[in-house]
Amino acid sequence: MPDKLNKTTMKLENITKLSKGAKKRVYHDACGTAHGLELLGDRWALFVVRELMLGPRRFGDLRADLPGISANVLTQRLSELEANGVVIRSKLPPPASVQVYGLTEWGYEAEPVVQELGRWAARSPAHDPTLPISGVSILLSFRTMIDRSRIGSLDLTIGFRFGEHEYNARVDRGGIHVERGAAAGNIVFSGQPSALAAFVYSGASLDTLANEDVLILQGDPALAAQFADLFVLPPKFDPHGIA
Repeated sequence: MPDKLNKTTMKLENITKLSKGAKKRVYHDACGTAHGLELLGDRWALFVVRELMLGPRRFGDLRADLPGISANVLTQRLSELEANGVVIRSKLPPPASVQVYGLTEWGYEAEPVVQELGRWAARSPAHDPTLPISGVSILLSFRTMIDRSRIGSLDLTIGFRFGEHEYNARVDRGGIHVERGAAAGNIVFSGQPSALAAFVYSGASLDTLANEDVLILQGDPALAAQFADLFVLPPKFDPHGIA
């Protein structure tokens, strides 16, 4: 039994050493795109950056909105992003006094990367918009997909409530401006981010979503419809025809 235990212990130690000694992907290419992939190309790294685009978050909140990531991998990605100057750790003041992760000024500059990659990938015939989506992700998609030519003279405030997380937004000639804060406005959506996506991008009925208890609207349904009409997904690419 002791020999078996020693062998098991040595095997675990070897795995740990291999994990710690694993080298990150390096392309040896002077192109900025290559270095960008060295910084954000590891699995989950870009998702972590995306989830921090609307402000600092706790470790547990990141895990909740990235359900496919393990605690170990999330810890590793955060550490790497922090070491590379993309993410910064801080502690909230009392009474919260909890550690949060946020983006550095340079980290926030990656938003156009997230936006344009999302816009490009949305044209893929294989893209499935009905899959789960986080609250931050759906709100960032609004900043990406809004058609400013449709805004006109519209000046609208919108609140979003996803569980315990609340955001507010304003639509004006400049586009849509989103920030974390109490969900209040001319209209307020409360429910699941995927249900909000179904309403905005797929034309799902608000009554149906309310009956299913996945999205509740406070305010004028006509204003909600006007809001949804501002966002247009790009056309799908047809590999067998002319795009």
